[in-house]
Amino acid sequence: MPSFGRYDELTLAQMTPEQRAAYDSLVNGPRGRLPGPYKVWIHNPALVHAADPLGRHFADGHYALTEREREIAVVVIVNKWGSDYPAAAHEKRAKEVGLDAAQVEAMAAGQTTSFADAREQVVYEVAVSLANNRIVTEGLHARAVALLGHPGVSDLIVLMGYYTAVSLTMNFYAVPAGTPGIAR
Repeated sequence: MPSFGRYDELTLAQMTPEQRAAYDSLVNGPRGRLPGPYKVWIHNPALVHAADPLGRHFADGHYALTEREREIAVVVIVNKWGSDYPAAAHEKRAKEVGLDAAQVEAMAAGQTTSFADAREQVVYEVAVSLANNRIVTEGLHARAVALLGHPGVSDLIVLMGYYTAVSLTMNFYAVPAGTPGIAR
């Protein structure tokens, strides 16, 4: 019987030595846990070792976006993919970092919203533009580079790509919001 949406998680006893090493690097490393997509990705230890540093880049506060800016981009992209598991988690997180509930609800529904902070507004506009039609106008490009710099723009784009991978994984396995999986 599947334990995580349509996915039947590996127990520790079922893991190969390589999978167990990848699992241990997550649970006993800086992450300290086995987050949602990694429950699936653990089947591919090389992927875990590649994806984990990228994911941690956006979780440790050493990137060029604020937590609010990060959550704006994540809420836009996971809802664009209609991925319930990360959408529920990041809509909650967006509110925890101080985004207005009406803004979060609008982003989740694909409706227009706005932000008083110029950086947050440009993050929102770039995220929506990339998520909806993959075109960023010259004016939006210039504003984004001026406000975020190239490091911020790069972090924004790659963050959206990372959460696209998370969303597609959760969608493939039909993982509902809040699914805990195997208790470890």
